[in-house]
Amino acid sequence: GGRWAWLGILSEPSFIIHMMKTVLMIAYHFPPLAGSSGIQRTLRFVQHLPALGWKPVVLTADPRAYERTSPDLMRDVPDGTVVRRAFALDTARHLNIQGRYMGWMARPDRWISWRFDAVRQGLQLIKEFKPDAIWSTYPIATAHVIAQQLHQKTGLPWIADFRDPMAQDGYPADPITWRSYQRIEQEAVEQASRSVFTTPGAAQMYRERYPQAASRITVLENGYDEESFANAPHAPVRVLTDDQPVVLLHSGIVYPSERDPTQLFQALQRLKASGGLTARQLQIRFRASAHDDMLTQLASQYGVQDFIELSPAVPYREALAEMLSVDALLVMQASNCNAQIPAKIYEYLRAGRPVLGLTDPVGDTAGVLRGAGLEAMARIDSVDEIAELLPQFVAAVRAQAVRLPDPAAVKNASRQGRSQAFADLLNGLASKV
Repeated sequence: GGRWAWLGILSEPSFIIHMMKTVLMIAYHFPPLAGSSGIQRTLRFVQHLPALGWKPVVLTADPRAYERTSPDLMRDVPDGTVVRRAFALDTARHLNIQGRYMGWMARPDRWISWRFDAVRQGLQLIKEFKPDAIWSTYPIATAHVIAQQLHQKTGLPWIADFRDPMAQDGYPADPITWRSYQRIEQEAVEQASRSVFTTPGAAQMYRERYPQAASRITVLENGYDEESFANAPHAPVRVLTDDQPVVLLHSGIVYPSERDPTQLFQALQRLKASGGLTARQLQIRFRASAHDDMLTQLASQYGVQDFIELSPAVPYREALAEMLSVDALLVMQASNCNAQIPAKIYEYLRAGRPVLGLTDPVGDTAGVLRGAGLEAMARIDSVDEIAELLPQFVAAVRAQAVRLPDPAAVKNASRQGRSQAFADLLNGLASKV
């Protein structure tokens, strides 16, 4: 009888909760921040980790530090999740004098003020919840600064989630800021128990850069959240009539360097002049580009305003619904980001629509597209390649003769699977303590 009694105890929720380990997660990007796909990585880990034996405790920034907020993702934070918001200011908005501020006030980034209260509150959280590990996530470098200080003060295992490379050739452009990035990344890679990147190319770059830490550098890709897609409002995919243009959607930020659309606009100009493509056949919709002024200027410069539609940001699930219903999706990634993959690409794959890639064929973004069976690609900086590909792609979409993402590749990219990999990483560290 005793053996069965033990099974009863093991099934009690209180016992399971007691057995859970805790991770302190330091992330600038967290609801109610709006306008960044980077928020999804932390948010979905917070959602899925409890079912995998890990309780997340979140240390983030006060919402005053965010340029734009929205309540739409707050409901995705599980009830009972501990979220502490440390005092933080945006140097550019809160500490400028007549629109200017001293450079040192924004190094390594404009949110360095977050560091001081975050370390104080982080120590309180560690005392209160006794976490088994610390996790911090870039692209706000201050998060790693906070984690490093907490790691040094407590000795807790630290996972530095870089996502993408930090100090790169020509980035950041300011030499002093570049040196601060280089120092932060070096200290993180050398001191962290694990350094995590979202692409194989970035991980390999850092193994070569820091060979003494190569065995502690690993890959944990981004992904999509199935529950969010299931809850997105579903509109049927339309059947195109002859008088409707193919709508090609770019959802998210258009970075002027990393996703420079200049050659795309030049190709449109060439096609318009030759009659190879008209605005009645193709509309390119830029949703929440964050650089509408640049796109407006380029469209005017090349005389292709009739091809371009600029649309404002919408709540997250509305953005997913749009991906599900448009005719095709556009991903752009320049060769200076060959070791990076836009997080949005995994949502594109899950949307199951045709995807056009403007990217370097040897980069990691192209690798993800090919891995999903998608081969409609041209170099983002080649007017010739884009001008040749666009009419072919538009015709194939209209004829429903274009390949869709491979279902097996889509399934592999779910956030739930990525969370399991994260939990495995945490379990490996906890077992060594």
